[in-house]
Amino acid sequence: MESKKVKVSCFNCGQTNYYPLEVQSNLEKKVVCGRCHSALPRPGDVLEIQPAQAMNLISRSSLPVLIDFYSPSCGPCHMMAPVLERLARRRAGELMVIKINIEKFPQIAVQLGVQAVPTFIVFHKNVERGRITGALPETDFALWVAKLS
Repeated sequence: MESKKVKVSCFNCGQTNYYPLEVQSNLEKKVVCGRCHSALPRPGDVLEIQPAQAMNLISRSSLPVLIDFYSPSCGPCHMMAPVLERLARRRAGELMVIKINIEKFPQIAVQLGVQAVPTFIVFHKNVERGRITGALPETDFALWVAKLS
């Protein structure tokens, strides 16, 4: 019997790998990238990553990448966090979802033209597919992401 696998992109090199789902529930087992041998993120997780890792995903991932630019002091950002987490779980294997704290990494926000938070940008194969700023109802947000990815 073959195990079910979903796609996940490596934060280190951008390579898309297959992640076996039976490992996902076992936190002791690590799944590593076939190219660079870095640990892979679990499908459906929303992780904060470094700007260099984000740029690797934007430029190299075969999966669409949804980036949440947020600030820890932003009320609407906190409102959107659980919406983002539910979307990431539902779209595991189809979409990479990451967060970037613009207070920690203002340079990437400037580089990508982010002027307010929360700002959500969808990239696919190094092309910006769309962006939206502000909080949205969950259904509207999920439909917006689905249209772009």
